[in-house]
Amino acid sequence: MKAWMKEGPVLVRNHEDTSVMGKISDELAVIPINDGVVFPYMLVPLILRDDNLIRLIDEALDGNKIVGAFTQIDSEMDMPGPGDLYTTGCAMVLQKMARFPDGHVRIIGQGLSRIEIGCFTDDEPFMRAKIKLLVEPPADSDEGLALVRNVSGAFAQLVGKSEFYPDDLLNVIPGIEGPGRLADLLASNINMDISSRQKALEMIDPIERLEFVYQNINNELKIATIGERIKDDVHREMDREQKEYYLRQQIRAIQKELGDTDLTGELDELRDSIDIKVMPEHVREMAIREWNRLSRMSSSSSEYNVTRTYLDCVLDLPWEDLRHDILDIAEAKKILDRDHYDLDTVKERLLEFLAVRKLNEGSKGTIICLTGPPGVGKTSLGRSIASAMGRDFVRISLGGIRDEAEIRGHRRTYIGAMPGKILQGIRTAGTRNPVFMLDEIDKLGNDHRGDPSSALLEVLDSQQNSTFLDNYINMPFDLSGVMFITTANVKESIPVPLLDRMEIIDIPGYITSEKVKIARDFLIPRQLDENGIKAGKIEITDEALYEIIEKYTREAGVRNLERKIGSIARKIARKLVEGKRGPYRITPRNIKNYLGAKDFHRQEMLSAPEAGVATGMAKTATGGVILFIEALAIKGSGKVKLTGQLGDVMKESAETAMSFVRAHISDSGNNEKFFEKHDIHLHIPAGAVPKDGPSAGIAIAAALTSLATGRKVRNDTAVTGEITLTGKVLPVGGIKDKVIAAHRAGILNVILPAQNRNALDEIPGEVLNDVEFVFVDRVEDVLERALIPGDGKVVDRKGRGRQRNNG
Repeated sequence: MKAWMKEGPVLVRNHEDTSVMGKISDELAVIPINDGVVFPYMLVPLILRDDNLIRLIDEALDGNKIVGAFTQIDSEMDMPGPGDLYTTGCAMVLQKMARFPDGHVRIIGQGLSRIEIGCFTDDEPFMRAKIKLLVEPPADSDEGLALVRNVSGAFAQLVGKSEFYPDDLLNVIPGIEGPGRLADLLASNINMDISSRQKALEMIDPIERLEFVYQNINNELKIATIGERIKDDVHREMDREQKEYYLRQQIRAIQKELGDTDLTGELDELRDSIDIKVMPEHVREMAIREWNRLSRMSSSSSEYNVTRTYLDCVLDLPWEDLRHDILDIAEAKKILDRDHYDLDTVKERLLEFLAVRKLNEGSKGTIICLTGPPGVGKTSLGRSIASAMGRDFVRISLGGIRDEAEIRGHRRTYIGAMPGKILQGIRTAGTRNPVFMLDEIDKLGNDHRGDPSSALLEVLDSQQNSTFLDNYINMPFDLSGVMFITTANVKESIPVPLLDRMEIIDIPGYITSEKVKIARDFLIPRQLDENGIKAGKIEITDEALYEIIEKYTREAGVRNLERKIGSIARKIARKLVEGKRGPYRITPRNIKNYLGAKDFHRQEMLSAPEAGVATGMAKTATGGVILFIEALAIKGSGKVKLTGQLGDVMKESAETAMSFVRAHISDSGNNEKFFEKHDIHLHIPAGAVPKDGPSAGIAIAAALTSLATGRKVRNDTAVTGEITLTGKVLPVGGIKDKVIAAHRAGILNVILPAQNRNALDEIPGEVLNDVEFVFVDRVEDVLERALIPGDGKVVDRKGRGRQRNNG
């Protein structure tokens, strides 16, 4: 419970208000002052935060507005009591009061007269005391007048020699009446500690008090003279080229003489850090220039904090700190195989990178972009790569970033400026060559604040990133040692210039058997460990895993599969804690007790061939799916209606297929008037899911041809490929994901563009053994294989791993 004296100019009123002086009672409420001394006739701004002191002020304002201000003996004490205050203080009349939203109160009071505590009458909720006025004797002698003149002259010299005292004080002194008033004014303004000011307050004799102040002024004059001598000495030792060093030495010398060594020690420590930090010479020169500016600033200046933060950031960056690579190919392969199942292409690429690094340590390599659906292990693969190479790992998510400054940093002129995410990540890693993962690079945005993808062009260009310039640091930083790995779900969403700087490695989804293997070797052990379940307490059969994969998750990766396994583990953990010992065996029969109702029904092929319905394939951000292309004829005049939330490219593909089929039907003479007499409605479920791309072209052509000719489309056959007006079949992407989705749905015949034949190399052997692939160049070949002959007999063409090339 104490009051803080707010810093500000000290004002003294010359004219005594006898009416107020007469209102000082013999008992006053006591305000403890922790950081100053109140003198008579001085205007004092105070800050009050204690509720009891605020109550004291409220009661005083309701009365005669006079309180007693007494200085604390120990300024650090938070709750001073009667024995913690000096007994001599000052009666103070309250002039103004202001309340603030956070609850604190600011008041302005004027000192009236010296008072002395006789005894305390109360200490709750605030202190009250019996006081007596201390009346100073008159001082109208010649000795007093002479002393006033000497003190005034000495103070004028002090103001002239020192920069710490404003010239305005010299204009106030001539109007001060009497040595006592002059002593109080100077004691409250010259550099004196609280104990010395309290001593001046306790001196009742004005001559004695002024002599005491005169002694302190002479001491200040000596210090100021020493400062001038230091200035002259340093100036003689320094030449013009060392001017900045001279200014710094002068400030340090003055601070030392005044006993203010805290700031000097802090600056010395910072300078030592600059001297010992391993950094390029141009960076050191910039840091020294900023340090010189900092040493001339006041610590209360806002620019001081900005500069200090900047220097801390520069010193934290690992300009020359490198982590030596572990180039043991066999050990790296062991770590990658331990952490991830399959992903052979990615593992081979990394091992190639390590081999090149072993032969040529200066090799910069390329930027790797891992693309694939969620949950296939792209992000966790980055951690394994860092572990295999012995490097630190840093990951930042780029999803939703729209401001270029998030990459390049903010300029220091802005409030709250900071480095961009790239240098922040490097700063966190503590080394200049970490494995740096830029996650979700396909989800970058842009708006009026800039295009972050353009800012990444320099970062991801191995020929330019050795001189990457962050706006905050404003000095080139070498990123050439960083191994950047980016991830994306859909590479088509990545800007072309950015895509051109990266090596794309596609990580497709897993087939069911692969997911079972991953769950058995990786997911189940990890979840048992995280949930504190010992081995042998739980068994999940392969049949149960198949059930979870097919009925409770629908994904290309294994993220949701791990969540479901974790859910089972938590329920088992609860049973074990409740005393049910187990062990527990999870099977398809009891899995509903742990996971509830099934979340999905397996996506399956049509149960029977239908006219006007073809099975297509598509790749989404979550993996491959099959699509049913439905065409319906309604009596009309040849209009076409497209539904199913189709994108512009898919609509154009449908129009192209329609034009080809109409021409094909007309040329063959087979029901050539069909499209003139009917309106066609083409629909692709599900309507709530946006769809786009050209790969459904031949599937649409098959559905329209089936509708016009009455020949049903085989329900065990799925097709994908782009169609042209002349009937050519062009290649499409995402073959592996599409084929896996078709296999998962029970499709055993897949028709692909001939130019996609090489894509079979990426397809798992289990799928190759179950599916027959037909490669075509013309739409006519598609229709021959996908449509059932007019007699309705289905020719069994299903084979095991066979490939056919029609046309």
